[in-house]
Amino acid sequence: MTVKTNYFKKEERLCSKKLLDELFKNGSSFLLYPFRVTWLISPDSQQAFPAQVVIAVPKKRFKHSVDRNLIKRRIREAYRLHKSTVFYPALQDNGKKILLALSYVGTKAHDFSFIEKKLKAVFAECLKKVEA
Repeated sequence: MTVKTNYFKKEERLCSKKLLDELFKNGSSFLLYPFRVTWLISPDSQQAFPAQVVIAVPKKRFKHSVDRNLIKRRIREAYRLHKSTVFYPALQDNGKKILLALSYVGTKAHDFSFIEKKLKAVFAECLKKVEA
């Protein structure tokens, strides 16, 4: 029996200020409630993973940090569980590497199953846009 482990390593997170500036200046975006997704084909060909992601929950909508952290944890967990089934293989087949920003624009903290379902839809939409 093989055990499949899903990681969300440091290299998969988008931390570089230079790349973040590039993403938000030149990236394309779309809205799929409760996410605003900004993406850009990566200028760095040496990127270790097919996608680097940053997750943002605004302080303007969620004043308490516990609420922001709860939403970020749910998004990270859904991303971690579903990236290797659809998202990464499709990007690798196309030979693309992307930068991705997931901004939560919802006004309430949704449960995990809702976030998970919407994140799968985000993956599908993002793959459509990248392939086009």
